[in-house]
Amino acid sequence: MKDIALRRTPARQSVDELILASRVLDDGLLQTQLSVPTAHCGGCMAKIERVLAQLDGVVSARVNLSTRRATVTWKRTATVPPLLESLSKAGFEANLLNNLEGQPDRERRRLIVAMAVSGFATMNIMLLSVSVWSGADPGTRHLFHAISALLAIPTVAYSGRIFFQSAWSALRAGRTNMDVPISIGILLALGLSIFDTLHSGPHAYFDAVVTLIFFLLIGRTLDYLMRDKARSAVLGLAKMMPAGAKVIAEDGARTFVALDSIAVGDAIVVAPGERVPLDGVVLAGEGDVDTAAVTGEAMPTPVMAGSKLLSGMLNLNGSLEVRVTSTSAQSFLAEMVLMMEAAEQGRARYRRLADRVATYYSPIIHSLAVATFVGWFLSTGDWHRSLTIAISVLIITCPCALGLAIPMVQLVAAKRLFERGIALKDGSALERLAEVDIVVFDKTGTLTIGDLRVTEADIDKRYREVALAMASRSDHPVARAIAASGEGRSGVNLESFSELPGKGLEARRAGHVFRIGRSDWALSTNGDIDSLHTVFSVDGELAGHFRFSDREKASARDAVRQVRELGLEVELLSGDDPGAVSAVAGSVGIAEFRAGLLPQQKVQRLEALADKQCKTLMVGDGLNDGPALSAAHVSMAPSNAADIGRAAADIVFFGQDLAAIPQALRISRAAGRLVRQNLVFSVGYNLVVLPMALAGYVSPLLAAVAMSLSSITVVANALRIPSQTGPRPNTVRRERALVPAGSAA
Repeated sequence: MKDIALRRTPARQSVDELILASRVLDDGLLQTQLSVPTAHCGGCMAKIERVLAQLDGVVSARVNLSTRRATVTWKRTATVPPLLESLSKAGFEANLLNNLEGQPDRERRRLIVAMAVSGFATMNIMLLSVSVWSGADPGTRHLFHAISALLAIPTVAYSGRIFFQSAWSALRAGRTNMDVPISIGILLALGLSIFDTLHSGPHAYFDAVVTLIFFLLIGRTLDYLMRDKARSAVLGLAKMMPAGAKVIAEDGARTFVALDSIAVGDAIVVAPGERVPLDGVVLAGEGDVDTAAVTGEAMPTPVMAGSKLLSGMLNLNGSLEVRVTSTSAQSFLAEMVLMMEAAEQGRARYRRLADRVATYYSPIIHSLAVATFVGWFLSTGDWHRSLTIAISVLIITCPCALGLAIPMVQLVAAKRLFERGIALKDGSALERLAEVDIVVFDKTGTLTIGDLRVTEADIDKRYREVALAMASRSDHPVARAIAASGEGRSGVNLESFSELPGKGLEARRAGHVFRIGRSDWALSTNGDIDSLHTVFSVDGELAGHFRFSDREKASARDAVRQVRELGLEVELLSGDDPGAVSAVAGSVGIAEFRAGLLPQQKVQRLEALADKQCKTLMVGDGLNDGPALSAAHVSMAPSNAADIGRAAADIVFFGQDLAAIPQALRISRAAGRLVRQNLVFSVGYNLVVLPMALAGYVSPLLAAVAMSLSSITVVANALRIPSQTGPRPNTVRRERALVPAGSAA
């Protein structure tokens, strides 16, 4: 799927155009996306990133092979970095991107047509070659060679241009890539075959030339189609989104406005049957929304004034007025699209190794082919045979299989995960996930629903309105429960308000300090209050308390059981009181748990596990788990977690079904096995065939077939990642009985 390019052949870069096409980030940074259609291998990725990173003002540059897209983060100064000009000088065509809308896929058509042309020529030339191999007389052999030449030359010119153009761009920029040895091998074999045909020689290798092109195009087309298919799910959802929405003006008029022009704070109308275009909060109206595309939940969710909506949800009934809380570029759906694309951009250890080897491999191949020609010529004096063997070495050792070994597995694994409702934010997370040996869970909002209910409230009547006013300003589950227990929103004004993660809420009014939260923080002296879950204090003195209940997620027990069956240890870290944590841990089957932890204490526990060489997977909802999610070896969070949780987590799963955790672990382990298999095969292939080619036992035709089959083999092996490893984690189950809950997650 092509992206719309603002400019097709950028000789110069307009400053205004670059800024217009860029997304404004925090800290004065801008992010620009470039289309780089000629990038197709690990060497190209490394070169593009290196060229862009060297520019003044550029903070980071990442290349995504699936989309042929470079994402550049830069800081605006007196001048802007010459992104397009620099890539052009390096031999890469580049364009500014405007949006994700599709254009006719010309690259796919070009690959398929080129493959069809080379396939037609291969079949016909191979039929002619069979007659030659069967012992045709010299006249017939010469005629068949001439017919083969007439078929091969235009085929090489048309279908081979895909490799020639890439190789020429690289050489012109003073670099090399995998298409350079391919192109040299094709041209040498074609030239030698034409020479032998003109001189009535006994051998010609037109069959090898067109077969090599045909099989290479099969591998390249498969690679392209797989990359495109891997993005089809999320982009398919993006295509379902409306182009705009009806904005309610101050005078009540409703005007249809493009999504890019809708600002945070605008009020829009979502009619029945329409998808929610932007994240927002319902201002007026009631109805049911289908959240399956976003959370994976199968049952419709009722919404009313105050309900939060995410882009991609489907309004089933009832007209809703919604206040927009994010722009189109920062909406939930846009975040999911970026996550899917980021799945390929990580630099895991295996991938860095494969990219480095592929980058240095071409010069080694060229030197080896030259040395082979010189060695055979000096020993035999036969330049024809020496050149034939050198061509075979050049073709058979091309590192295409090595270049595809890691990216294809990573790509297919990311697709399999996305099919299960799991999105990677970083490709390296896949490798780190396969390495974990202990899974650490948060409690509230992770193992439990996080939908707390106040079961007991004993508050001094003088301060009840103050407590409700404080609770209404926070989004923490405990605060939401307290606010929901009151009759409407309190009208009390607070002079100041602050929320301290892991501790509670603090406000000031009329010279008093009010706190809701942990007793050891809210009270100046603890006293006999160990059994209380959450306290309310005035100037450090106890003025009331709350008790809560929470519901264990129906998927929690099964997820913990499956994690244990994978041979992993399980631990629970929570800021809640020991009684509530113990009840949940015993219910879901976790023996090791720690309660009453502040956010920094969770981080300290993860660091202690790391000191013991344990690699942890942290699963949390992000309300106060941001530091712990960042500190873990790898981390996961649900898609409806707090923004800080989604930002800190390496992996996000749709909905709240914890079955996504063992699913992700299984797929990551399968991907790790296939990565190692592909690496062993790619290296082993060269170790086996290279001595045979150097000894002269491999003809150019066999070399072409062997090299092409090696590339197709690693692609086919990557497809072995299972697409079905259990039920998709979106089945709605009834939650388990209420369990005690405390004040912190």
